[in-house]
Amino acid sequence: MKIKRLNSDTPIEKRRFIYSLVLPIVFLLIAFTVHLIQHIEQIKFTKLGVYPMQAEGLWGILFTPLIHGDWKHLYSNSVSMLVLATTLFYFYNKIAAKIFVFIYLLSGVGTWLAARESWHIGASGVIYGLAMFLIISGIIRKHIPLIAISLLVILFYGGLIWGAFPLKVDLPYSWEGHLWGAVTGSILALVYRREGPHKPKSPFEEEIDVEDYDGEEPYWMQGVDQDKNEDR
Repeated sequence: MKIKRLNSDTPIEKRRFIYSLVLPIVFLLIAFTVHLIQHIEQIKFTKLGVYPMQAEGLWGILFTPLIHGDWKHLYSNSVSMLVLATTLFYFYNKIAAKIFVFIYLLSGVGTWLAARESWHIGASGVIYGLAMFLIISGIIRKHIPLIAISLLVILFYGGLIWGAFPLKVDLPYSWEGHLWGAVTGSILALVYRREGPHKPKSPFEEEIDVEDYDGEEPYWMQGVDQDKNEDR
């Protein structure tokens, strides 16, 4: 059996979009497999989640985003994960992998360090991290397409912000995981503000490197003084 690879004849934007889907789909396939095993075997992987400040809860930093309480929980996270992760890998393809890994791990680390004494599971922390990275990174880069993406994320996921705060006692979800994900995504947007896509330079802008300037007049200034003297 031959494996069909994308060749050079495939439009570059199409190839880029297809590659952007790879990691999000792999992640979701693993998450669905994990939950299917829970459902079929009637077992719970909850204790593979994060439990703050306990050694047994450290494994959750790796496994928490893959574990969900029920099908509704998994489905709601899956849609957001697919949209946000694909957006990240499409528009920030050069730095997307490390951004995703950092958000995945650091949101879990934050939850382990500071959260309620309970088992914390679900991919919500990663989703909050992706959303905040896309929002802040798009705005600070001053690149119109990225700003548009930021506004779209705010439009569709702006309501998520309330889930990162303890609006009432004994919330049934891990608002701490949401908060640490959002904090991680925001910090990464600032740290990597100089990497990845940037606002393209205007074709009308010309820059002169002072170090390379040899004292000669730029071509558009040559002859100006001479013309002025002749006019006199």
